[in-house]
Amino acid sequence: MTNLRWSTFAAPSRFYRLAGRLVPLFWVAAVVLAAAGLWVGFGIAPTDFQQGDAYRIIFIHVPAASISMLLYMVMAFWAAVGWAANVRLASMMAKAIAPTGALLTFIGLWTGALWGKPMWGTWWVWDARLTSYFILLLLYIGYIALTEAIDDVRRAANAGALLALVGAVNVPIIYFSVRWWNTLHQGATISMTAAPKMASTMLTAMLLMTLAFWAYSFAVVFTRARAIVLEQESDTEWVRTLAGVGPARA
Repeated sequence: MTNLRWSTFAAPSRFYRLAGRLVPLFWVAAVVLAAAGLWVGFGIAPTDFQQGDAYRIIFIHVPAASISMLLYMVMAFWAAVGWAANVRLASMMAKAIAPTGALLTFIGLWTGALWGKPMWGTWWVWDARLTSYFILLLLYIGYIALTEAIDDVRRAANAGALLALVGAVNVPIIYFSVRWWNTLHQGATISMTAAPKMASTMLTAMLLMTLAFWAYSFAVVFTRARAIVLEQESDTEWVRTLAGVGPARA
């Protein structure tokens, strides 16, 4: 049996087939995990003694906000690989991630405002955390606009990679902003180095919703990546065969 290497699915044709098998599984996982997370978070988890029931928005806000930051770093990584090693699929993956990252950032901003109004008495303040997170949305939008504005695929990927790498410095600023500056936004509720600050049912709902958001992200990104592969590989023989139009012309 041939051993799989890290580059086994670097070929767009192989990735296309693999992603096609995985997408339905991720959609099922997303629906099941989201249903379980919402049931635990909104139906079982107790009311918070300080924030009341308004705190339940965190079961959507926290996963969306945290994953949107991680997705940006993943996007920047794949963009850099595509730029440095001239790996076409890496650039395609970066392009596929950007809209999902932008959507989750918007959800993070929107749910944060819904949470902030009853907790802090305001929808928005220009403090370090909120401002740097808003910049993340602008970076996503800028990456999408830049890569779509350039007709040449290779030049568009390289220009987008440069923007993504420069913008990556904003992610640690978002994460550490509540430590570096006096911000209205509260500190991290869940930490890898400290005991959880919430009830076990709250933590269970948070973990379920986080997994649901991840499953959704994989499903959508892989679906979009497959579309990008078909678009950019339209002149190759395997795509023409897939479309039933015969072999590629010489």
